[in-house]
Amino acid sequence: MLLFAPTPPPSPATAHRRPGGSAASCIRCSSVRELDRSPSRPPLPPLAEAKRVVLVRHGQSTWNADGRIQGSSDFSVLTPKGESQAETSRLMLLADSFDACFTSPLARSRRTAEIIWDTRDKDLIPDYDLREIDLYSFQGLLKHEGKEKYGALFQQWQKNPSDCSIDGHYPVRELWDRAQGCWERILTHEGKSVLVVAHNAVNQALVATSLGLGTEYFRTLLQSNCGASVLDFTPQPGGRPPSVCLNRLNQTPSSPISAESSAGRKSSKRIILVCQGATQSSSEGSLGGVGYAPLNMLGVIQAQKTAELLLDLKVNSIICSPQVAAVDTATAICEVQEAAGCLGADCVPRYVEMKNLLGLEIDDAFLTKQKSLEQIVQSGWMGGMEHQKLKTLWAQSEDAWQALVNELPEDDGAESDRVVVAIGHPAIHLGLLCRCLNLTMDYMPSFHLDDGSISVIDFPDGPKGGGIVRCTNYTAHLGRWSVPITKSTENNDEF
Repeated sequence: MLLFAPTPPPSPATAHRRPGGSAASCIRCSSVRELDRSPSRPPLPPLAEAKRVVLVRHGQSTWNADGRIQGSSDFSVLTPKGESQAETSRLMLLADSFDACFTSPLARSRRTAEIIWDTRDKDLIPDYDLREIDLYSFQGLLKHEGKEKYGALFQQWQKNPSDCSIDGHYPVRELWDRAQGCWERILTHEGKSVLVVAHNAVNQALVATSLGLGTEYFRTLLQSNCGASVLDFTPQPGGRPPSVCLNRLNQTPSSPISAESSAGRKSSKRIILVCQGATQSSSEGSLGGVGYAPLNMLGVIQAQKTAELLLDLKVNSIICSPQVAAVDTATAICEVQEAAGCLGADCVPRYVEMKNLLGLEIDDAFLTKQKSLEQIVQSGWMGGMEHQKLKTLWAQSEDAWQALVNELPEDDGAESDRVVVAIGHPAIHLGLLCRCLNLTMDYMPSFHLDDGSISVIDFPDGPKGGGIVRCTNYTAHLGRWSVPITKSTENNDEF
């Protein structure tokens, strides 16, 4: 293995992107997650108790299959594949004790909600503001028809949607305003666990506005057909807006590494963040897996399951923390990758470059016991971390992120396809996700990652174009050992 310490250029690869415009429009969070939002965007309503919201996009529709622009039109219905995806989502959420289900009134989402909701006794709650983004004259067009009919305007919609005006409207800005109104109704509903079934763009807007992110994050947080995203809201004292944690993004019925497009664009460059498998200290309520802690039996299973998930993907390089658990996880993936070429009739062994990266290493000082369940609920297992330790980790994540981006080639030729797998402790991956989205350190507790999970970041415009997050905290590949997509709140005061 090659040991190297990266030297990043002066600015990160995604420095052009700013969350919500000026610094005043971002969430600014202290260690207790106090929120300070821009006066131009109303804050989330205060909560009396913790609330979990699960967002699901509808299954594949007839217009999805045709490649036709749907917007808020209501002429398409679920395909047989879409019905099957919705049934998979129903099974995935079967054990969840939802108190309510909000749904878009459009047929494709309404039908998806009916399949998932099944025999639950409460009525669906239609909300007109959960309809898909209004695209006016673009609705109903195939993409090539849009290019032919609208030329430069259609190109602007593809390249700079947040500033694109269609028929005198700014669709993305209107969508963001609608999403804010939806949160007012969803969060003031008495239910503690709420299902929302809607659409691609509006679900993106719901995730982004809950975190205080502006319209420039449109098409950055992917929502696949029947993909589920989980948001946890925790009340704050003094009537302040709740803290928000994106527990997972876009857990899909199909594999997250499938050859789908990212926001409508093909991507040949990808970084996959793999959280190392569990160690003995992982189950002891601490930041386990640092130093010389090896994988426990669950961790070994998680590493093998991840290796199987990545089997059909040609991994070019594996970069891991030099710590034992990360190296063991990386070795399992590397061995399966290199054997993959010999599983068929023609034996052509693969070669996978494997490196250690000091920037992914977590110091033993981070081995911190949690003080209370409330801290875990409030901001994941980073709630008890001292601020100075968090600052150290944050500074370290900048070098590590730039080292990973530097592994991606700049040219756009087919031969430039490249998949980089980065393996480390969930704590460092939180920093990497924030670096990818060009967020501040204060956002790190706004994301949650589990042992053995993967997060996928695509670069359809190359490494300088910024990353599109396909999923975070994906665990479905772990099978019976996976972390459930949701957790029942029955007989529990907290999640």
